[in-house]
Amino acid sequence: MRTALALGLVLLAVLTGTTVSPAVPSARAASAAAPLPDRMADTGGGSQLITAEAPRAGATRGRVTWWDLRHGDWVAVGSADARFGAGGLVRGSERVQGTSTTPTGLYALPYAFGTAPEPAGTAYGYRRVTEESWWCQDNEAQAYNRWVEGLPADCRASESERLADYRDQYAHALVIGFNYDRPVRGRGAGIFLHVNGDGATAGCVSVPAEAMRHILAWADPLRAPHIAVGTPSGATAITRY
Repeated sequence: MRTALALGLVLLAVLTGTTVSPAVPSARAASAAAPLPDRMADTGGGSQLITAEAPRAGATRGRVTWWDLRHGDWVAVGSADARFGAGGLVRGSERVQGTSTTPTGLYALPYAFGTAPEPAGTAYGYRRVTEESWWCQDNEAQAYNRWVEGLPADCRASESERLADYRDQYAHALVIGFNYDRPVRGRGAGIFLHVNGDGATAGCVSVPAEAMRHILAWADPLRAPHIAVGTPSGATAITRY
């Protein structure tokens, strides 16, 4: 049957003067088949990467995948369902504090923390949460968007987060370096990769507890892992094409 079809195409070409070529994948199809990190403009320069992708900006669920760069090729090591902010996703440079939106972009992962002991094999610097551990989110405080042990006088409790109050969600977590190095007041504070709660987050990215343990046992700060958060297309796209 294939031989007859091929002969038919050749005969058609002779009669019509056209050239018949085998079908080849389009450039768009070929690029879509490439691993997600290969389609990104920047992966942070390290050999580990976490991607957190939602199907659209208004979504509260998506997928987190962690990747290794092996001999020049990105290889998916693990993947899990993920949750995002109740307000969906927004470009990190345009985020407003208190909107329950997850900031998109590429971010470093400064350190890990948790209310539970670190998983076996954890290489990241790991801070145990105490009853006095807070994340200061008060825009007027000097320690804005920083962990503090004991609440400073200029950091209001009503504008901050007592980490021990989220014992399950913060059993294990990684700080996402959004608005971290040079904090812009009013843009947002306390964005983490952490364990799922009951539903959408207040702006963080969350995954099941087992996945979070796997990520902490896998992540190696010497390999400069980053996290990329975004959608397949549009202003919040995680990729360059």
